[in-house]
Amino acid sequence: MAEIKSAAVLGAGAVGSYVIWGLSQKENIRLGVIADGERAERLKINGCRINQKIYRPEVWNAQEAHGVDLLIVSLKYTALSGALETIQEAVGRDTIVMSLMNGVDSEERIGEKIGASHVLPALIKVASRRTADGCQFDPETTIGIVFGEPAEPFESERVQVVKDLFADTGIHFRVTEHIQEEIWSKFRLNVCNNLPQAILGAGVGCYQDSIHMQAIRDGLRAELEAIAAAKWKQLYNCPDRGKECEKQRKSI
Repeated sequence: MAEIKSAAVLGAGAVGSYVIWGLSQKENIRLGVIADGERAERLKINGCRINQKIYRPEVWNAQEAHGVDLLIVSLKYTALSGALETIQEAVGRDTIVMSLMNGVDSEERIGEKIGASHVLPALIKVASRRTADGCQFDPETTIGIVFGEPAEPFESERVQVVKDLFADTGIHFRVTEHIQEEIWSKFRLNVCNNLPQAILGAGVGCYQDSIHMQAIRDGLRAELEAIAAAKWKQLYNCPDRGKECEKQRKSI
């Protein structure tokens, strides 16, 4: 694929809005949101309100999106199971799929449905919130999208075409040779820090102020690292990358 000429977003919520905002600034590309039923009608009428501005990407059902060059999945994790058929229907022979969902297995689950070769692993870090006035985020402070091949060659053709797509859009992005490690690192942050704060309604300074919050965080981290250690044997038990991957695993 020489360049990406069409992109679809499945899940136009807080995360999807960042992608829609960025790619709407790209010329010579067809941008659509995949939706059906009442959701599709609302998007056609109201558009997507992002940072006080209305954006109007095309609205496609899965059949209309079929064969799109890039499919970005930005659903809530709990919605993935019900969306796998939609993803399969939208994917064509050369479609690249990026999942910007929380968790560590969305790529694996999508790959089982459509073929792992379509999936370019990725994550997103964006402090986006949904309000009655649409989605809001600060483009300047957003870390953005991190993506990369899970194995060599890391500077693949599809990595390059995605880089070219994101260039000059306002989307912040970074390519990494350690995407699996970075996905797990983000998962660790979500589970060990963000989740306890959300449940208890505590601020970011709670881990410095309270030994009880520190104990919760450390206990969750120990459990997650035990899972990661077992998973890493499955993912990275190979002689050519063993030492480097072990180093990265210990940093999770």
